Amino acid sequence: MAVNVIREKCKGCSICVKNCPFEAITMENKVAVIGPSCTGCGVCVEKCPFKAIEKTEEAREVKDLSAYKDVWVFAEQRDGVIMPVVFELLGEGKKLAAEVGCKLCAVLCGKDVEGLADQLFEYGADKVYVADHEELATYRTDAYTKVINDAIEAYKPEIVLLGATHIGRDLGPCLAVKANTGLTADCTRLEIDPEDKKIKQTRPAFGGNLMATIVCPNHRPQMSTVRPGVMEKAAFEEGRKGELIRLNVEFKEGDIRTKVLEIVKTMKDSVSLTDADIIVSGGMGLGKAEGFDLLKQLADKLGGIVAASRAAVDAGWIDHAYQVGQTGTTVKPKIYIACGISGAIQHAAGMQNSEQIIAINTNENAPIFEIADYGIVGDLYKVIPAIIEELDK
Repeated sequence: MAVNVIREKCKGCSICVKNCPFEAITMENKVAVIGPSCTGCGVCVEKCPFKAIEKTEEAREVKDLSAYKDVWVFAEQRDGVIMPVVFELLGEGKKLAAEVGCKLCAVLCGKDVEGLADQLFEYGADKVYVADHEELATYRTDAYTKVINDAIEAYKPEIVLLGATHIGRDLGPCLAVKANTGLTADCTRLEIDPEDKKIKQTRPAFGGNLMATIVCPNHRPQMSTVRPGVMEKAAFEEGRKGELIRLNVEFKEGDIRTKVLEIVKTMKDSVSLTDADIIVSGGMGLGKAEGFDLLKQLADKLGGIVAASRAAVDAGWIDHAYQVGQTGTTVKPKIYIACGISGAIQHAAGMQNSEQIIAINTNENAPIFEIADYGIVGDLYKVIPAIIEELDK
């Protein structure tokens, strides 16, 4: 809905200006003017004593939704290696495509990356669209957005899925704007409505206190970013083949507004929480940054990796790359050991699907024990050395 000023009735009283909660109305030549920040809330319609403002229906672009088909997965690759989240998206995309009755496709961008298409076929893709160009060697928003948007306009996918990685979170919104469609970010569940075949996209909302299910009824494609570690990985079928489609990539002057001058890789140790089978995670119960040294000893003994809660990261005890939770990484290891972590819902959202959860906490009423398979009530600085001692034996 929008609002419209009936100029002949407006008396220039400014009551609407004073009552607009978004400061979207101004007076010009003693006539109210509705600005671009108007949300169509209707407060001005109710407050105007002269009935000089009315609600109107906005003109909407009508798309032929029947022209859109297939499920697309953005096959993110870095330095010629496909990111693990892509295989999760292919697994989920296969289910969606089967329910809708269409094909599963992957979109692969880069330089000299065509050989990666075979891997995508083996993980379930029926078609792979390949954009191979020198300008795509390193990810840049403008370049990738133009190439994929051109492909969307040409081939009209019904659903587009991207991993909620640094690249996916940058690329997804840009594609949605170009395609004039919506985007649901950080989805944890995707399903097809059996009645109208639209995708139902579920994500945490209000700090993880509830789950919101979102639909995109009037625009295509329907777009989602999905957190790594949430979906099941696609089944691998060696030697499986599919259809390879090479995209025509052309750039004009001004299409790409940035240049990569230098790539500086971090000197920190790399951490891949989503691939870890065993995670030893610490929270504020550690009491100090040095507590992570003890957790690393245990992780090394078990062949695992260290992680942390947001509170520990915010305290500056460990880098954000190690953060598990709603605002960090979602993980699904075989064993998750939570040390000094209370178990707030934001943290639980990122690790509750672990196969086995072991909690160590001095507070027997900590929420973490409600989702833990095994709980140890005690001082982690006594419990963990005892565990390490037993492992040494």
